[in-house]
Amino acid sequence: MLHHLKDALIAFGPLGVFLLAVLDSCGVPLPGAMDVSLIYVAWHSPALAYWTALAAVLGSLGGNAGLFLAARHGVRRFVKEPDPDKPRKFREWFDRYGLVTVFIPALLPVPPLPLKAFVISAGVMRTPFNQFLAVILAARMLRYFGEAYLGVRLGQDAHGFLLRNGWTLTGATLALALVLLGLIWLNDRRRAAAL
Repeated sequence: MLHHLKDALIAFGPLGVFLLAVLDSCGVPLPGAMDVSLIYVAWHSPALAYWTALAAVLGSLGGNAGLFLAARHGVRRFVKEPDPDKPRKFREWFDRYGLVTVFIPALLPVPPLPLKAFVISAGVMRTPFNQFLAVILAARMLRYFGEAYLGVRLGQDAHGFLLRNGWTLTGATLALALVLLGLIWLNDRRRAAAL
C-alpha cells in the first residue's frame, strides 16, 4: 500500500514530494522513498527539479518539527520532574553533541542512524527549537538540492551514482561530523580557559 501511495505522490510532482517528505519525516517508514522520488522527478522534469527540492526541504522541515514537538510535549505527560540524584550524563552529552547527531542522518541516510530517533531525543532533551530547525534546514537543503542537481545532470544514472559512491559520501559526511565535533571541543577548551 505504501508503495502505491509513494507512486501516486510522485505523479503530483513537487506537491506530491512535499507530502511524501512530511510523511517520511513525521514517522511513517518510507526508507529511501524521498531520495528516489526527488531524483526521479528531477530526471523526468528538469524544470521542476529545484522546486521539487524546495518542496522536499519544506515538507521535511514540517514533518521533523511536528515529530520534535510531539516528543517534547508528549514527554511532559508521561514523565514527572527529573530525579536530581540520577546521573545526567546522557543529557549533558546530548546538549553538547546532539545536534551533530541530528545533522549527520539528516544529511546522508546512514542505515544504523535513524534520523527519527535523534529527532525524538532532541525533543525530549528540550533542545532549543530554533537550533533544531536550523540544523534540519541546513542538512536537508544540502541533501535535497544536491539530489536534484544529480537528477538533472546524471538523469537515469543518478541513483546508480549514489549507490556507487555511497561509501565516499558517507566518509565525507563523517569527516564533516569530526570537524564539527572538533570545533565543539575547541570551543569548550576556549570557554574553560576563559574561566
